[in-house]
Amino acid sequence: MIRRKEFDQELNELRALLREMGEHVGTSMDQAITSLQNKDAELSQEVVKKDAELNAMEEKIMDMGSRLIITQQPVAKDLRRIIVAFKISSDLERMGDLAVDIAKVTLRMEGQTLIKPLVDIPQMADIVKTMIEESITSYLDENTDLAFKMAQDDDKVDSLYSRMISDLYSFMVENPAKASQAMLLTLVGRYIERIGDHATNIGESTVYLVTGKRPDLNQ
Repeated sequence: MIRRKEFDQELNELRALLREMGEHVGTSMDQAITSLQNKDAELSQEVVKKDAELNAMEEKIMDMGSRLIITQQPVAKDLRRIIVAFKISSDLERMGDLAVDIAKVTLRMEGQTLIKPLVDIPQMADIVKTMIEESITSYLDENTDLAFKMAQDDDKVDSLYSRMISDLYSFMVENPAKASQAMLLTLVGRYIERIGDHATNIGESTVYLVTGKRPDLNQ
């Protein structure tokens, strides 16, 4: 009984750290998009600097989970909880890297005026921010319905991304002198779309945790 109590306590600490990672990623993406909209190089640099904190959290999760496996020797679903936590922390760390990539685009555009108002990028970011929050909730609550919702939200993001790419390519044809910045904006769209894919991966991990089978929600 004491052994089980200790396991549950440490597992809850691991889950809390995953929630913290999710919040960190959401904040980083928000700040990266805001820095792009406002051409705020200082805010962009803050996003880049804070990435080390996310990396440290991932390492801590790996250490905590490994210790649980070694000392508690969990089986069945308890073992899946830890394995899934490893996978989710990896997805969150990659999301953080992509938020940094967005921030770096702002730094590369320093001194430039935006070629056009940002419309699709903020819309994509809003959807993906919700996906990050709901994907973590789906894991913590073991809610497969919320996990499967990731696929629907990802489709919305993909649709906005396709429209954005089409618009920017048309813009580049008509304004070749401004093609460089347009290409950078396509990269931002791609980074956001990839963050959404990683959120969908978390949904897949949740379904695997609950059912023992991993679906493909990124079709």
